[in-house]
Amino acid sequence: MNKSQQRGTSGKSLARRAELIATGRKLFADTSYDALSMDDIARHAGVAKGLIYYYFANKRGYYLAIVEESVTDLVARAGSHPELPRTQRVRRTVDGYLHYARYHQAAYRTIVTGGVGFDVEVQSIRDAVREQLIATLAEGAYGRADVPPTARLALLGWMTGVEGITLDWIGDPALPQEAVCDLLVMLLRATLETVAVLVPECPAPPLDDAADDSGAGAAADGAVGTVGRGADDTVP
Repeated sequence: MNKSQQRGTSGKSLARRAELIATGRKLFADTSYDALSMDDIARHAGVAKGLIYYYFANKRGYYLAIVEESVTDLVARAGSHPELPRTQRVRRTVDGYLHYARYHQAAYRTIVTGGVGFDVEVQSIRDAVREQLIATLAEGAYGRADVPPTARLALLGWMTGVEGITLDWIGDPALPQEAVCDLLVMLLRATLETVAVLVPECPAPPLDDAADDSGAGAAADGAVGTVGRGADDTVP
């Protein structure tokens, strides 16, 4: 984060900055970056344009701050119940991810798609987060972040599938959240079992909580639980 994105550290300033970012999340989720001027943003926010420039040096800094804040929000809210058994934490973290997406749709779409249009820097932020989550997944499933290319691709495939399923679901939530959560957990388990067949040095972890005490025995539960640290367990 650059200096122009750090201005205003008092409680009142932080609250105002948060309000501006909340407005920006909604605007950029539905409108392309180029289609919005600073005058448009100020009008929607109900503030003078100069106030936006006080917190963010320019529109670019404002937009990137919105994306970074959204990503941080999604990542930081995860894994808030480490005391739970793995089998419960799995569902808790995946359910939290879905909960975040459902109740913060504009922010979630910005994180996953970069808003409307294509932006190289935004995609870089999203890709970096994906890589972090893949490493966390691998650590939870296999006890190490560095895994063979086939295993990494499989985990990436599951993660992009989660994003696609979640985006489609929040657009038309025909299924209850519990059913979507079941689907994602089962898909992860299937992914780990497929990896085990193709990459023998990456066996699928066991399912039961009793095996959790042995580092590499962190079940698919453990793997999904780590996604929670890059996902969400939150309230609206």
